This record gives sequence, C-alpha cells and structure tokens, in this order.
Amino acid sequence: MKAAIIKAPGEVPVYADFGKPAARAGYRLVEVTASALSHVARARASGTHYSSLATFPFVAGVDGTGRLENGQRVYFFKPEAPFGSLAEFSIAHESNCAELPDALDDVNAAAIAIPGMSSWAALVERGGFAAGETLLINGATGTSGRLAVRIAKHLGAGKIIATGRREAALQSMKLAGADVTISLEQDDEALSRAFESQCAEGVDVVLDYLWGTSARALLIAAAKASPDDHPVRFVQIGSISGADIQLPAAVLRSAAITLSGSGIGSVPLPRLLHAMQEVFNAAVAAGLQTETEVVPLADIGRHWRNADSSRRTVFVPRP
Repeated sequence: MKAAIIKAPGEVPVYADFGKPAARAGYRLVEVTASALSHVARARASGTHYSSLATFPFVAGVDGTGRLENGQRVYFFKPEAPFGSLAEFSIAHESNCAELPDALDDVNAAAIAIPGMSSWAALVERGGFAAGETLLINGATGTSGRLAVRIAKHLGAGKIIATGRREAALQSMKLAGADVTISLEQDDEALSRAFESQCAEGVDVVLDYLWGTSARALLIAAAKASPDDHPVRFVQIGSISGADIQLPAAVLRSAAITLSGSGIGSVPLPRLLHAMQEVFNAAVAAGLQTETEVVPLADIGRHWRNADSSRRTVFVPRP
C-alpha cells in the first residue's frame, strides 16, 4: 500500500510503499478515506512527543476516517504501531473506533475530530460546564476555539465571550454565537480593564488556548473583579503564546479560582473518545465545521509543514 513514511526523526514523510496491516482479534482494519494533519502527528514524527516511536520506519498520522471491512464508516484514533493514519490502510483497536453519522462527511469528520474533542472535553469533562453559564474562550480564533464557540452555543451557554487578535476573525465569532469579543491587540492596561469588566459580571468557565501574557492578565482580573460568591473554573488547553507565566500566589488565595488543565494526560482515553462521539453526533445540528484544504496523500512532502491555525490540511489517499 502507499503511505507517508517517517524514516528518521525530524524528516519529512516520504510517499512510498509500506506493508499493509492485517486484521486480528480486537483490532479493526480500516481503509482510510481522510486524515487531518495535526501538531501531534508532526511532533511524533520529529521525536519530541512523549508518544514518539523509537523504531523506524513507521507511518505518520494519529487519527483519521475510513471504512471497515464490513463497509461501516468510522473515525479511528491511535493506530497500532508502526501503522499510522496517513496511508491507504491502517489498523486500530476496536475501542478506538467510533461510528460516523450518515450526515457527517469523512473530510469534515477528520478535520474537526481532534480540535472538537479537545474543546468538548475541556468544557464538559474538566470545566463541568452547565447550560446557562457564562464562558470565556481565550484564543477563540484558532480552529479549536472557533469550534468551542459553536459547541458552547449548542450546549446552551448563557453568554460567550471570545478573545483573539484578528479583528475580522473576532467578528466571525459573533456570527458563530459569541456575545462579546475582546481584542488582544490592545495595551496591557486596556486589556486588563476589558477582562475585569466581564469578570465583574460573572464568568463561570474559562477555556484558555493561549497561556502567556493574556492568560496571566485574565487570571489576575478574575481575582480582582469576580464577585465573592462566583467561582471561576479556569481550564488550560494550549500554550501557543508561551509555555510559562509568572503568577502572583495571591491570585489563587484571594478568589475562588480553580485552575486545571485538559489533555490526553488529564482526561482518561475512554472519556476523550466519548467526547469525540458527542462531537460527531452534534456536528450537523451545531454547525461544527472548519475550513479545510484537501490534499492528495501523494503530495504530503509539500504540505507537511502547513501550520495555518484557521484551516486544516486533510490528506486523502484516493483523490
């Protein structure tokens, strides 16, 4: 079969022949139809991710969509090494396969799977979100943040506050369901005032995709301005604005702020897969979709380093 093969750490995948996997007890052979390029897939290929393989060669890709031997359409996650999802065929444990609704096409399912699961799990599993609550999404203009706006709207959010840097993207958040937008392209004092104004009205859950200076400002604002009887559940998801912050200890002592993280290590895999299934089930009704660029798998070498946060690259083995 044809596949995107990693031959050494850090190398761009090579489109070449690789042995086809064989089905066995407890595992499902999948004829792949679509697989989205992800940060995790690139990190595993570079050898920097904790789940990176120590032996080479292997097939790149951590998830995708396809068909089982009985024709059933599925999403599959965490293929069995050395097979990945960026190939004509892959193999995954049956517990890591989720049935796709008929109304959800393979490319969109592959594109929204990981960012949608990330947002749903952070909101529900870690944030304990309930209908009617106020949600602030820090970094809402990326793929995950935009999906989080629609997911929160679908789950009955009372108010959604979205932050971001691009004005046009922030305006699109209002069309997606955000009630308030806050630009991160303002000075520190103005940003702090904007955060304090919203926290004073009561913010229940924060989904933070950025970390860095905006997260620090938001935590301090929550401590200063939140009503005494209004706890804030702050869920940290991504760190594209910086891996570290200096946070005064008094922030966590002076207010009812719960600080937690959401990811593969903090949410059990079965619950992550449950969140994934919930995303698929809600996709059509909630309008969960993202801009995609569909690329033939044979062209993976030219597109491997695509890093547009507003558009997902989805590889298809058979264009």
